[in-house]
Amino acid sequence: MTNQNETESKITVEGIDEEPVESNRRLFAGRAHIVVAVLAAVYAGFHMAALNGLSLSAMTGGLVDLPFLPVFPMETWNFRIVHVAGALGLGFILFSARNFASGPANETRLLDYLSYLLILPALLALGMALSFAVDIAGGVLWNGIDAEIKFKETWLFGVPLLLATVGAVLLSWADRQERSHLAFPDIVLAVCGLAVAAYLIAIYGTLMRNSTGTPFAPIGISIAAVAGTILIMELTRRVAGLALVIIAGIFLIYVFTGQYLPGFLSAPAITWQRFFSQVYTDAGILGPTTAVSSTYIILFIIFAAFLQASKVGAYFVNFAFAAAGRARGGPAKVAIFASGLMGMINGTSAGNVVATGSLTIPLMKKVGYHRKTAGAIEAAASTGGQIMPPIMGAGAFIMAEITGIPYTEIAIAAIIPAILYFVSIYFMVDFEAAKLGMRGMRDDELPKLREMMRQVFLFLPIIILIAALFMGYSVIRAGTLATAAAAVVSWLTPYRMGPRSIGKAFEIAGIMSVQIIAVCACAGIIVGVISLTGVGARFSNLLLGLAEASQILALFFAMCIAILLGMGMPTTAAYAVAASVVAPGLIELGIPALTAHFFVFYFAVVSAITPPVALASYAAAGISGANPMETSVASFKIGIAAFIVPFMFFYNQAILMDGSAFEIGRALVTAVLGVFLLSAGVQGWFLGAQTVWFLRIALVLAALFMIEGGIVSDIIGVGLAAGILFIQRVIKPRPGAVISVRGPD
Repeated sequence: MTNQNETESKITVEGIDEEPVESNRRLFAGRAHIVVAVLAAVYAGFHMAALNGLSLSAMTGGLVDLPFLPVFPMETWNFRIVHVAGALGLGFILFSARNFASGPANETRLLDYLSYLLILPALLALGMALSFAVDIAGGVLWNGIDAEIKFKETWLFGVPLLLATVGAVLLSWADRQERSHLAFPDIVLAVCGLAVAAYLIAIYGTLMRNSTGTPFAPIGISIAAVAGTILIMELTRRVAGLALVIIAGIFLIYVFTGQYLPGFLSAPAITWQRFFSQVYTDAGILGPTTAVSSTYIILFIIFAAFLQASKVGAYFVNFAFAAAGRARGGPAKVAIFASGLMGMINGTSAGNVVATGSLTIPLMKKVGYHRKTAGAIEAAASTGGQIMPPIMGAGAFIMAEITGIPYTEIAIAAIIPAILYFVSIYFMVDFEAAKLGMRGMRDDELPKLREMMRQVFLFLPIIILIAALFMGYSVIRAGTLATAAAAVVSWLTPYRMGPRSIGKAFEIAGIMSVQIIAVCACAGIIVGVISLTGVGARFSNLLLGLAEASQILALFFAMCIAILLGMGMPTTAAYAVAASVVAPGLIELGIPALTAHFFVFYFAVVSAITPPVALASYAAAGISGANPMETSVASFKIGIAAFIVPFMFFYNQAILMDGSAFEIGRALVTAVLGVFLLSAGVQGWFLGAQTVWFLRIALVLAALFMIEGGIVSDIIGVGLAAGILFIQRVIKPRPGAVISVRGPD
């Protein structure tokens, strides 16, 4: 990931833009590589074209400047079906069901023969789906009652499809091949994904779309949805691990066992045909999560890929080193800056840890941070990128889709909370550096700030993105302009983007998109269960009951559920699920929709650094060499402000830019002072000196008063802080422990 020479004194960043290669991802060579690269590039390019179309300005060489016109307008459901099917096909080609053999692969002739047999029912299902489309186009009246149609859908389409899907999944688990080898069961799974898409597009093009969830729905819809659900969960397991798959499986089991459960968990009896005829609609898999992944998320993945291809990511990190490297504990502050910028765009906390942490974590250890602290700082900073506007790791787009609140309003509301989070982390690492007596990095170890300022135009794509959004352009138009700007500014650098580089960027985007699309589709299964069983409404009633006893108790319970639902899950899926379960209950309490969703969003995000399952912390521990659990506890401590800030939304709406300019300004100033006092209390370091234990408790209390946001509470907080300062400077109580400088572990 980095090109760092230990014998050289000067830090230079190269290769930060290179994508990490997962342990089960295939690396093809020769013609196979070309074919897969073309497929990935075409997949990403299809989305860019479908979302934007072509403009007459482009067609006429700029002589005519008219709005964008779609080249091939696609019906919304069809577009989302193709979006998921493309990711399934590309994902099964790219990602193996298990890690690769370290040596030569074992001979698996029997598995090969079984795979060859399974391609026949898969092709039969695909052929029947296409023949159904031809029949419907020819005027055949399709319905869920006709005996002949039911026979064809069940025995000529459904049974072969399920046989091929289940059989290929099982065979793929047993097949262990070399990294450059494409296992035949995965080809079968890709064909099955195409068969599901072809059938659903054909059937949803008729009046049968309105029959989903009724006895009149064609049986083929339910069978195709079963196969599609299996495919989505298997691909999610390959690209995102078991956590989300297990949660989705529990929710699916709940659909058919909820009628036997007591209390608010009790659900009405639902047949498998009825449930699956609805789950592959906009009530589930094709709902809000896929709506966002098929539009905003993939668009910004393309944007990130263009930044990667134009080497802007390396510039971000070098700029951060030049700007912050001289401060005490410099690499930690660089991690805050660089990881925030990168995490805002790439949409995954753990992925951002791997991208930037491979450089910053070793340097933090070098200047004196303990290895668990170094990993924790990187994990907390990378997680914060998910709450940094304007992109917010795609979470803002899902929030806009679910709530109907304009995206720009969400991005503006996120400014102060993001400031508080990163300011808090800055104070935490600065006080840690002060306690350990650390120095900053020397000038000869760092890039020259003057040289970095000469290339400040590389920030232009992000500036254009922000400006376009707040000038009223649509998110899609703004993202497209920013993507084009990334290619244009590259011409002012040694890494000029020509046709080959642009094609490479689309290839990278296609590959990068597979994980997030699979995750969003799998989250859609959970959302579908919640909406179709009504468990979300019953959870809302539970929160209302708790609120009668204590509103803060209801909020604390909502926080715990949001964190639990997010543990082990990528941020996007964590928020989508928590928003379906928790946010409606908070809104029922009378909390404004924006406040409720921000509350849920923050806790879904910080689940990545919350023990015992903290994906970002575990990724950082893998780089630092520290114990994963110790790293997750340390990252929880460093990101402690993120667990308090959401409660501020409830008590002080000005934190979310809701109020007069004076109210917003006062809220910002007092909250920043509050997180300063909180950091001082947690770290035991206040205004240049170590703090005795009872003053640390007092600092935390003062912080909570300042953070609450009322005038009286602010006065109390300031008074407490002044008293603490007086005691520390005049009475000078001796701390119970002596802090000594500790070198790298």
